[in-house]
Amino acid sequence: MNISIPAYEESGSLFFKWDDAFKISVNHSTGEVCVSANSAGLISLARHLLTLAQESVPTGSHLHLTDGVELEEGSGDLIIEKSQ
Repeated sequence: MNISIPAYEESGSLFFKWDDAFKISVNHSTGEVCVSANSAGLISLARHLLTLAQESVPTGSHLHLTDGVELEEGSGDLIIEKSQ
């Protein structure tokens, strides 16, 4: 499988591409977080993680996945952030 990663623009713009029909949900209980996704959702998440992992992307850059928008209703929000 080949995954195309959108290049980071020095202007500070990150572009996140979603595969058609993606579904992602987050369930959190005491001490555990479970991220569940269909194939399109897993491929989209992989692309997003690789986008954030680019050397030119600054520390602190993040992806905010919102309940009922990118995530299935009732998931809560999820933030994925690049650290050092």
